[in-house]
Parts: sequence; structure tokens; C-alpha cells
Amino acid sequence: MQRIHRDRPLTLDEAAEYNRVREQVAEELTDLFSRHDERMLALDQLQLLLKQLKAAREELGLSLSDLTRLTGMDRSSLSKLETGQRLNPTVDTLVRYAEAVGKRIVVSLADAESTMTRA
Repeated sequence: MQRIHRDRPLTLDEAAEYNRVREQVAEELTDLFSRHDERMLALDQLQLLLKQLKAAREELGLSLSDLTRLTGMDRSSLSKLETGQRLNPTVDTLVRYAEAVGKRIVVSLADAESTMTRA
């Protein structure tokens, strides 16, 4: 990040606005970090699910080619899914993969731990 250098001092109004924005950022920072942590946890859970699906495939002795035949999905897409290169798979993709390895996806809803005043 590059620092910004000013050619002149701030006016009183500019300084007041600058301080107001800094205070607002400081107030929102904790919530932003909390929301980021929640999203990272969700991504970790998705990665765990993908590892479980791959383990189920391997336990059945299925290759990616076998899975392609069973799901109708492209082999390279399945490989990217298993290696985490496809970061946002659809629910349909996950369900089709799970069905092909004799599993089912279970989704649940939980209360958010952070504040409910999100915009």
C-alpha cells in the first residue's frame, strides 16, 4: 500500500470528515472481522465436505472417469472440485457427486453468533 502525501494541510472541515470516517471504520472493524471469520469457517466446512466426498469415492474404488460416467459431469471439473480449485460449487453439483458415491448432502440452518444489524 502506498502512502498518500498532501501538498497542503487539511482544512478544519476536511479534518473533521477524516476523523469521522476513521471513527466509523474503527466501530465497524470488529464486525467486519467477525463476518470474515464466519465466511472462512463456511469455506473450511465446504473443504471438509469435499474431502469427505473424495474419500467416499476412493473407498468405493471409483476413479474420476467412473464418477464422470455416474454424474455426467466433466472429469476436469470433478478434479478441480476435489482439489479446491473450484471454490463455489453449486448445490446440484454437490448433490450429484454425493449420490454417485452413495451419500447425501445434509444442510442445516443455525443462528448467527454475531449481531443481527447487518446491512
